Amino acid sequence: MTWIAIPLSLFAVGATFAGGFAAFRLRSRLEALLALSGGVVVAVALFDVLPEAIDQVHDSRRLSLLVGAGFLTFFLAERLLHLHDHGEGDHDHVHSEMPSRLGPLGAGALCAHSFVDGLGIGLAFSLNTATGLLVFLAVVSHDFADGLNTVGFILRNRGSERHAMTWLTLDANAPFAGAIAGTALGLSDAGLGSLLGLYVGFFLFMGATHLLPAAHSHSSHARVALTTGGFLFTLLVVTVAAH
Repeated sequence: MTWIAIPLSLFAVGATFAGGFAAFRLRSRLEALLALSGGVVVAVALFDVLPEAIDQVHDSRRLSLLVGAGFLTFFLAERLLHLHDHGEGDHDHVHSEMPSRLGPLGAGALCAHSFVDGLGIGLAFSLNTATGLLVFLAVVSHDFADGLNTVGFILRNRGSERHAMTWLTLDANAPFAGAIAGTALGLSDAGLGSLLGLYVGFFLFMGATHLLPAAHSHSSHARVALTTGGFLFTLLVVTVAAH
């Protein structure tokens, strides 16, 4: 069933485009969707991908280091690329007539993230179908947010809608390319477990720093319910799949 990762990755392509188009049209109403996505992504990382990685690596200390490395790597990459464009201060004022380079840098980093998403789908199906489907669910869930962010980074940094659409197209096709690469790779169980450990760190980073803070920037009982519901629903699906 490993091959199924490639056609399934097209749903990630569609989710990214959907997120980008939503950013063009419904920018002020998307926090509820991010709240649901955050719950799903974090739950998949904790309840499915992490246990599978533990089964393959057989070394809890090494695995914890891999998860931490995955989290820290993406955190540092984001810091270096200035994905969060707060604090530009006077620089923005002085150069307000010029497009900022931060938008393309941020969008480019999200393209790399989306490639990793597709890679994760391909690798997860190499392990088993249940894990592949759950990783696929998490990827589709947060690739919608990637589409939102890709367009948002460009527009917030004074880029044109045409440039935003170009970056959205690149970002949307990245999971498909990643799934092909992940399906083609031949990895040992230990190697696959190590990559899954890094992927847990990536999922936790995306949920903790992108999805949940954006969703809960303003107090809302409905958003709390959506995050909790996504989290518990994913736990139920993982539990059923395990049996």
